[in-house]
Amino acid sequence: MRHLRAILALSISATFAAGCSANNGSAIANAPEGSSVPSVGSNAGMAKAARLFHFRHTPAYPPKPRHRITSADRARALAAGWTPVSSKAAWTNGAGTEILMTDGTVLVQDYCTPNWFSLTPDKTGSYVNGKWTKVAPMSSSYGPLYFASAVLPDGKLIVNGGEYNFCNQDETNLGAIYDPVANTWTPVTGPSGWSEIGDASSVVLPDGTYMLGNCCMSDQALLDESNMTWTQVGNGKHDTNSEEGWTLLRDGNVLTADVFGEPNSEIYNRHTQTWSSAGNLPNNLTQGFEIGPQTMMPNNKVWVAGANQYTAVFDANTKTWYSGPNFPIINGQQEDAADAPSTLLTNGRVMLAVSPGLYSPPAAIVLYNGTTIKQIPAFPNAPNDSSYNVRLLMLPTGEVLEADGSSDVEVYTRGHHVKGIIPPQIASVPTTITHGNTYKISGRYFSGFSQTNFYGDDVQQATNFPLVQITNNGTGHVFYARTHNHSFMGIASHRRVSTMFDVPSGIETGASTLRVIANGVPSAGVSVTIN
Repeated sequence: MRHLRAILALSISATFAAGCSANNGSAIANAPEGSSVPSVGSNAGMAKAARLFHFRHTPAYPPKPRHRITSADRARALAAGWTPVSSKAAWTNGAGTEILMTDGTVLVQDYCTPNWFSLTPDKTGSYVNGKWTKVAPMSSSYGPLYFASAVLPDGKLIVNGGEYNFCNQDETNLGAIYDPVANTWTPVTGPSGWSEIGDASSVVLPDGTYMLGNCCMSDQALLDESNMTWTQVGNGKHDTNSEEGWTLLRDGNVLTADVFGEPNSEIYNRHTQTWSSAGNLPNNLTQGFEIGPQTMMPNNKVWVAGANQYTAVFDANTKTWYSGPNFPIINGQQEDAADAPSTLLTNGRVMLAVSPGLYSPPAAIVLYNGTTIKQIPAFPNAPNDSSYNVRLLMLPTGEVLEADGSSDVEVYTRGHHVKGIIPPQIASVPTTITHGNTYKISGRYFSGFSQTNFYGDDVQQATNFPLVQITNNGTGHVFYARTHNHSFMGIASHRRVSTMFDVPSGIETGASTLRVIANGVPSAGVSVTIN
């Protein structure tokens, strides 16, 4: 997603700085030593700026299939833990971005269209045997690809921008918000003066405020959902937001590894609403002005995957960077994560899709355990995929939902035991509850220890919010009560927090067990009676 306007913004900034400087060889103000923002007036700087104009967009479509997937391929994937969702949705293009909703369903966009399908688990809680239902579509003028998205504290889904609209390169500033109770989409107007939003970065801050970045400039804005108005923030941003991922830290601030200002990194302070440098990364992780996901791990370290062979780790305890392991060479090709999804497994490891070079197949799946990177068997269609068209989403079961723009949606069923992650802890909940009513539940660690699902500017699928699961003791049937009005959405916080939950009208009555689930990790069960 090479943004010409973002590049022009850098050039204009450099020109302005040159005009204000008495020394035409001085660097842009506030640019850290070693940053790739061009030095003003120098031949090297001008040459580097010129190279910025050689850019590409991430393709709108998955790679052209080159490998016929056989029954043997599917059998090998199945033996390795990849199981296809048994039912099929009526996709026009294929399964794209996946969003876990607060009622346990998963919304999946039919990419480059206004259409979304909801995957509801069956009565045993199985997503493999779940059912697809088409929900209300967005506006007929809005079919985005590579956009900002987030589940808000009230349980609604917001979508902003898109590098493509109906697979036509656009950097659209359109948006929409989905109300799952009413099953309706309402158009959202972007911040004032933003003619483009495009493949924007976004994050929900601990107090529940949604922050959106302009794809092509250095601007950010905060949404007041009560009146759907925006406040622009973010003074001090070192470079454009383009291509960056935003990772929520335990202190509620936001980390990003710069792409147009590499190897610099920055932290957004939610109190001052300003950016400051977090130091230089040990290696340049960009290639073709792409970068990989920034995954917050349970040890309070952020693993940043490079668009080349390198990775780096930010220790949020000491606010320092160090080199991570390099990606492997597979079948003679150097793997990388140039636009790639990751998800934090419940055993503390990171699952990541990789592929060789920019936008090239085949894709592979690797696991990072905090020290080393290991390849594991991939889903059936991986030989036809590149990392950019793959999506990974942590499910409430601790399993991983995979989509790649095809009609085949897979569930990874291995490695979902819990290790090294403190589960949610229920402190207070009524022990007798009635179907169709709403109740308050409180406790600790309801938002988990990470946003869990990462990609970057193209895809945001955070799941740092609580789900309420109720299992009938007699039948074993599983129900999810829609949660909303979360009091806090920060990560790894010991503070006591709360959320509201709506008991389904069709729930089975009698003795049941209630659990809170955050990022696939369940709490201890609490005995309740359903009337």
